[in-house]
Amino acid sequence: MRMLTVGVAGASGYAGSEALRLLLGHPDVRVGAVTGASTVGQRLGELAPHLAPLRDRELVETTPQAFADHDVVILALPHGASAQLAAQLPDDVLVLDCGADFRLVEEQRWTSFYDTPHACSWPYGLPELVRADGSKQRDDLVGARRVAIPGCYPTAATLALAPAFAAGVVAPDDVVVVAASGTSGAGRSTKPHLMASAVMGSMSPYGVGGGHRHTPEIEQNLSTALGQPVTVSFTPTLAPMPRGILATCTARLAGDPAAVRAAYERTYADEPFVRLLPEGEWPATGAVLGSNVVQLQVAVDEHAGRVVVVAAEDNLTKGTAGAAVQCLNLALDLPETRGLPTTGLAP
Repeated sequence: MRMLTVGVAGASGYAGSEALRLLLGHPDVRVGAVTGASTVGQRLGELAPHLAPLRDRELVETTPQAFADHDVVILALPHGASAQLAAQLPDDVLVLDCGADFRLVEEQRWTSFYDTPHACSWPYGLPELVRADGSKQRDDLVGARRVAIPGCYPTAATLALAPAFAAGVVAPDDVVVVAASGTSGAGRSTKPHLMASAVMGSMSPYGVGGGHRHTPEIEQNLSTALGQPVTVSFTPTLAPMPRGILATCTARLAGDPAAVRAAYERTYADEPFVRLLPEGEWPATGAVLGSNVVQLQVAVDEHAGRVVVVAAEDNLTKGTAGAAVQCLNLALDLPETRGLPTTGLAP
């Protein structure tokens, strides 16, 4: 098979540089254009010194012409910036959008949380998402040429709760997700609340009271799993770590407690990137650092009548760039695990 040329728009940001890290380890691709905005003219070595093989690559302006003759383009752009560029790329080019522009199906849900017009929706890039009919989202990704990569929080929350909804063992009207994320989830731009002096030794909430933009995406996914609307209370928190998400997800028990774990074992038995831990072991962000794996553990709190699921992921790998490479593999009929690490880094 010939080498595929893959370009990255927004290559100097955290998601873009993580995509490049993974692409450098993929045996079937070569890195094409790397583009930026304020970083145009700089070399990657100045901004991402860990990408040593690409240190002399110069960032060029993000235009359709920059990606001429490319097989794949990964968009790691701010929300609202992907639609215009994607519309100018050829239909036969595989475009993977790591932003939010094409994730939401309903226009009203988009306009309630974003200040740009709703573009449209693309096939949703979470292969492991189980649907109400027992099929998985993977079916929509094989052969696709446009894919919306999920948000990092929705990836964790969806994989944590979808099996329970698909199995009918939890109720749709009392779902609570509280998740902690590392600072890289906010992007690379300098902000006072992300400075080391503000973050070290401190945790803080944000987007409280249903205000976080990932809320409608989580609800959309869980509604897909159940086959009817699901309402979610989502509270994100900022943790003093560079990367990682730990999500604690709970829902009211509505079925046989003995059927809960069985639903997860059945759903994820053959999934290479979802790891249901043995009973008594609990997920940790450090265990999945740098990997494309989500760790899960499920428990039934019979005293409170709730199902509790904890998920850990690397927000930049499985939460963003790793998902893009995984969808690239599926869309282009490559082995799904190609170029994706399944082991973390420790300590």
